Amino acid sequence: MDQGLIHIYCGDGKGKTTAAMGLGMRAAGREKKVLLTQFLKSGRTGELASIEKLKEYFHIFEGVPVNKFVWNMNYEEKAVVKKEHSDRFKKVVKKAIDENYDLLILDEIIAAINLEFIELEEVISFLNDKPYGLEVVMTGRNPKDSLIDLAHYVSEIKCIKHPFEKGISARVGIEK
Repeated sequence: MDQGLIHIYCGDGKGKTTAAMGLGMRAAGREKKVLLTQFLKSGRTGELASIEKLKEYFHIFEGVPVNKFVWNMNYEEKAVVKKEHSDRFKKVVKKAIDENYDLLILDEIIAAINLEFIELEEVISFLNDKPYGLEVVMTGRNPKDSLIDLAHYVSEIKCIKHPFEKGISARVGIEK
């Protein structure tokens, strides 16, 4: 069994989730078992539609959609999101371990940690004790130094220019 390594896709540029999903698709194409969950996301994206076609090997652990930006949430709404995200993190990790997955993608977990919806210490504990063969991918902006220290790969995606700056909304098949 190969050692599973830890990846971080971070930065302010477009493509962190797409990179993580691409790695998942590559693994599924090699008949590796892949498990994905997305934190702080609201809906079905093109990547998820593609993953459905790989469902023999690539599985989605869905959570409750987050349909508001955090800065628009009141205290009660934030508390609900925190409980759901914290509980889901524990459940997805248990599933990945119990069902012997090869790759676990934790999309936007870094943002969930930074917003204190998931405890950094719990993530670090999991990463330190994860099964030897489990590869883990985490995405999001501004990872804590302690996560960077644990990671084997850290890729920063930098935004140089984005059409949103000129008022062009996200397009189906490209950004969503």
